[in-house]
Amino acid sequence: MDFNSLISDGVVVVDFFATWCGPCKMLAPIIEELKNERSEVKFVKIDVDENEDLAKQYGIMSIPSLLLFKDGKLVDKKVGFMPKEVLSNWICENK
Repeated sequence: MDFNSLISDGVVVVDFFATWCGPCKMLAPIIEELKNERSEVKFVKIDVDENEDLAKQYGIMSIPSLLLFKDGKLVDKKVGFMPKEVLSNWICENK
């Protein structure tokens, strides 16, 4: 996986998660819904246990952590579970 090419174009929300993380499991269906509703935004899931170096590179200390990139640049970061409305508004504010 080439992470840089995944985030290089347009608005990309990266979900750093773990399979054992309760809040991550709660967030997953919300992200799926947004993925289906927001075709202009790309959603990428990164398992922190399988991608420790990448998680370290972006200073991921808590999960879920959502990073929003625009054309390859990190624009904003949110940590923890969020309701769909909050997540949707956050994406709108930053795109």
